[in-house]
Amino acid sequence: MKLSIPVMETIQKRHSVRTYENRPLLPQDREALLTCMKQIDNPFGVPVHEYIIDKELNAEGEKLGTYGVIKGASTFLGVSIPDTELAPLAAGYEFENLILFATHMGLGTVWLAATFNRDSFASAMEIPENELFPAISPVGYPAAKRSLTETLMRSTMKSASRKEWKELFSQNDFHTPLTKDMAGAYAQPLEMVRLAPSAKNAQPWRVRKTQNAYHFYADYKPGLSKGEEVIKQVDLGIALSHFHQTALELGLVGTFESLPQEDVKLPENLHYMISWRIGE
Repeated sequence: MKLSIPVMETIQKRHSVRTYENRPLLPQDREALLTCMKQIDNPFGVPVHEYIIDKELNAEGEKLGTYGVIKGASTFLGVSIPDTELAPLAAGYEFENLILFATHMGLGTVWLAATFNRDSFASAMEIPENELFPAISPVGYPAAKRSLTETLMRSTMKSASRKEWKELFSQNDFHTPLTKDMAGAYAQPLEMVRLAPSAKNAQPWRVRKTQNAYHFYADYKPGLSKGEEVIKQVDLGIALSHFHQTALELGLVGTFESLPQEDVKLPENLHYMISWRIGE
């Protein structure tokens, strides 16, 4: 389902916010988020559950909840999924759609995958025990000035920087860079992929174009823990939200499918996830 917001404009406006005004969400803003949570879906056929809770924080930041990384926020969003194939992609896709909707409303958010106390949030949000709980986000009104902690984090992670096209997108094999001219109508969806947020700004996605499809891979070294793999795949789901929602905004036709990859030798750090078959 296409989000009822200007997608490309919102993607380019979105940035991570870790410092918030110390005031609760207005009732109408909370209601708008709840309505969006009920309406969003994903193209992978996976049931995704979103949550919203209010949590009192002190002025210094909640050490128990977010290790002092988040200042001032009193409301948090969360997402959980079944432990099934494609579920992490679906989580990234749906939760990013919710975050883009919040951005369009003028609210601040930031994806948190590691810097939060999973047990306390799982308990507060009543996450089912058999579900994966990959991420949360504060949601609120951005403060006029960033905290020192946030300024240092953004500098360390180079939050505003992104990899170049030639590092992310290729044509037919993994040796021929895909240019914007080659991508044609899909240049804008791919540019929105490039701008997607990710854990530690690792940008763990690679896209390969063939004649009638774009193939998406998660980029991570073999031997990661299950939890780390899930986060990399969630990150790809965020990028897929940007790709698909932009394609829908531009009226581009296609479907997500699992397609054979025998025509190419995969580097060991690339893990095939899904393809976008271009429609007629």
